[in-house]
Amino acid sequence: MENSDYPALEARMGRKLLAERLMQQARKTAHLLHQGEGIFRLERYIPLDSLVSFGLAVTGLGLLTRRNFLNVRLTTREWTLPHLPVAFEGFRLLHLTDLHLDLDAALTPVIERQVRSVAHDAAVVTGDFRNKTDGDYQPCLRETGRVIRALAPQRWGILGNHDFIEMVPSLESAGLPMLLNEMATIERHGQKLWIAGIDDPHFYKTHDLEKVSAAAPPDACMILLSHSPEIYAEAEPFGFDLQLSGHTHGGQLCLPGGIPLVLPCKVDRQFVRGAWRHGRLQGYTSPGTGSCGVAARLNCPPEITLHILHGSADHSAAAPRKIPLNNQSAGGVP
Repeated sequence: MENSDYPALEARMGRKLLAERLMQQARKTAHLLHQGEGIFRLERYIPLDSLVSFGLAVTGLGLLTRRNFLNVRLTTREWTLPHLPVAFEGFRLLHLTDLHLDLDAALTPVIERQVRSVAHDAAVVTGDFRNKTDGDYQPCLRETGRVIRALAPQRWGILGNHDFIEMVPSLESAGLPMLLNEMATIERHGQKLWIAGIDDPHFYKTHDLEKVSAAAPPDACMILLSHSPEIYAEAEPFGFDLQLSGHTHGGQLCLPGGIPLVLPCKVDRQFVRGAWRHGRLQGYTSPGTGSCGVAARLNCPPEITLHILHGSADHSAAAPRKIPLNNQSAGGVP
């Protein structure tokens, strides 16, 4: 990325949040910080990924878990959104997340084929394009470009906690507009669907819900893209109709019944995988399209999600959203 790209990113994110992100990136690169919570904090001292790989090999689960990793399934979910304009009845929104495409290049053609086989009107990618959290991100960008070209022309992405801000110009040059606390719209027959994308709220904490929600009118139907589901309570008062997230990988390596052994963030189990609701906010946490650290899945299949949108039969029941006053949402939970 050229130094000349920073002023453009500053104009989009604001000086304060961009500076915070760059400072965190620099500290991460210098190994002064680690992104994990709980047991993942040990990764600063112990090569946990190598230990997990060794454990899968000696238990005879290595081949099975890699086959599971490459068996990306399609999950379809239907939603009723009271604010949805009638022009968007049956709208098909494809959701990918946590691609981590520098982990194992064998996954890229699997995702390409799956995406091309699914009819969709628009697509979103909710962060973590790469597996590494520092160093060279060019291998990830090369693989991601192939997936981007398979998506519908109307498509957007957001950054995750594994992604550096310097990746934005390359992702956008490859054809994926990125939302940095920004709003995009899809228009049909004079009506609009609003796509709100915030920056990573998990590690960088450079999200700004107040800014992004203020870009839409009070009666807008808004879909929030947040890499992690953990800001559900913070997001609910802003009147988003649907939140789409990833980050948890559903646990990735789970006990029978999909019970996670470890998780990368602290959320109640209902928010770890699948559909959920908090107050008026509906949401979906994808178990992830790729895998992190180890190319393995156990009792937790990877997925691409197709969200089919429906409006309420009684549009008069859709109350206008209320924006919290004096909310300090930028950069973390108030």
